[in-house]
Amino acid sequence: MISIGEGKEQQRKTDHEGEIIPGHHEPNWLAAVKSSLSRAVSHLLTLRSCTSCCFTLKKLLNSFLFSTEHTAYSTILRSIFMEIIRGFFAICIGVSLLYNSSNVEGRNHYHKPKTKSSKNIGSPVSPPPDDAPSSPSNPPSNPPSIPSDPYPNDPGSNSSDCIFNVMDYGAIGDGSTDDTDAFRKAWKEACGVESGVILAPSGYSFTITSTIFTGPCKPGLVFQVDGCLMPPDGPDSWPEKDSTKQWLVFYRLDGMTLTGEGTIEGNGEKWWDLPCKPHRGPNGSTSKGPCDSPALIRFFMSSNLAVSGLRIQNSPQIHMKFDGCEGVLIEKLSISSPKLSPNTDGIHLENTKAVGIYDSSISNGDDCISIGTGCANVNIDGLTCGPSHGISIGSLGVHNSQACVRNITVRNSVIRESDNGLRIKTWQGGAGCVSDINFENIQMENVRNCMIIDQYYCLSKACLNETSAVYVTGVTYRNIKGTYDVRNPPIHFACSDTVACTDILLSEVELLPEEGELMDDPFCWNAYGNQETVTIPPINCLREGQPESQGEVSSVGC
Repeated sequence: MISIGEGKEQQRKTDHEGEIIPGHHEPNWLAAVKSSLSRAVSHLLTLRSCTSCCFTLKKLLNSFLFSTEHTAYSTILRSIFMEIIRGFFAICIGVSLLYNSSNVEGRNHYHKPKTKSSKNIGSPVSPPPDDAPSSPSNPPSNPPSIPSDPYPNDPGSNSSDCIFNVMDYGAIGDGSTDDTDAFRKAWKEACGVESGVILAPSGYSFTITSTIFTGPCKPGLVFQVDGCLMPPDGPDSWPEKDSTKQWLVFYRLDGMTLTGEGTIEGNGEKWWDLPCKPHRGPNGSTSKGPCDSPALIRFFMSSNLAVSGLRIQNSPQIHMKFDGCEGVLIEKLSISSPKLSPNTDGIHLENTKAVGIYDSSISNGDDCISIGTGCANVNIDGLTCGPSHGISIGSLGVHNSQACVRNITVRNSVIRESDNGLRIKTWQGGAGCVSDINFENIQMENVRNCMIIDQYYCLSKACLNETSAVYVTGVTYRNIKGTYDVRNPPIHFACSDTVACTDILLSEVELLPEEGELMDDPFCWNAYGNQETVTIPPINCLREGQPESQGEVSSVGC
């Protein structure tokens, strides 16, 4: 018989020696081990949470290391058990990584499909089904070319149905072959669909003859020139059946855009050298006879137009003309031709309203921008002009005609190395009115005639004095600064004898000579207005108030 005390001692012995005596409880640490192992194995086998498995083993190891229920005899056992736990812990981590790696999901990205031409229409690429035949191992030797994207920032474009690449219509683009027919075919198809794009791709030079691209067309039509587009080289190469007054004409269109990263080359040099051009005849003369030269681009009877991004250069005559249009946006345009190229106006407006010209550069042999009769609500901002003949309103009233121009604003612009700066020019004998003209924040750099109103405009010495004139009123010059060419006074207001200029306002006008001494003789004739600040050079010829009597002023229809 074992006494109670001996039984307790025996129990302590067997417990410390790691033996389990039937009828006795397990040691606390061993029970914890079994429980933790059971949970860890459960987590691991079900793969519900490998993280939970690892956490359970870690907890088990810590509880075992810091258990206070072990003796020196169990040290070896504990060491062995710790190695088992570490091995199990490593297995758990490996399984966790393997499990997670097999379930990685990449981030979703939108990839816009590459744009194709209309002849190679395709849908966005998607993974083929399991039963789809494999693709050929050898790709085609001449894959179709991919045109540049006209809308690179448009994530909603996922179809190439509306792009009509002229190469798909037979264009060669070698600079000498006549590609007119290809452009006409592409235009016809693009005109008939909404948001159609006629594409002249980069890397090619297309020659086309005089063409009228006619509407009406479906909304959103885009004519995109990424390559080079040009007319035949000079009058000798010009087809006899074609008009010599215009090259590209866009007629009866609404909502059209002319854009691209390419160049429209005018090939104008041979036209400039015709003997009928100013000073191009024998011994510097100007020969008589017909002297038609084509305007490069003309928009006629159209509305809601946009022109942007292009380089337009070396036109035979006017680079770009808008006639009978309403709603025109021009921005980031570059227009250039040599300083002595005759009659190469940059942009000419006639009978056109609601125009914005922004952030563009023009250098040429005539006016950067010329504004003719019938124009209103024109805003010019951020223009770099010159060398040139400056920015002109007019000429107006030729052949005793009536001219109406109103609400024209030019601001935040630079005029450099030009024969004129800000000019209003009218013929004697005209009628009508020029009103609400604002010139603001203009920098002059070596400009002749920085500020000029000329109501005696004439191209020869045969002009007769006449009493009627276009009425000029409400012209503001504000913050006009810079330098002038001393060959002419920087300010010249020559108004009609019978129809005075009125309401001229000068404020912060500071013009200094580019070289030489300050000229103190601005010229005024029959000009009325006010000075808000002292003008440099001083202008004492501007009359205050209003004229006592005004001659024949005809503003009918203005």
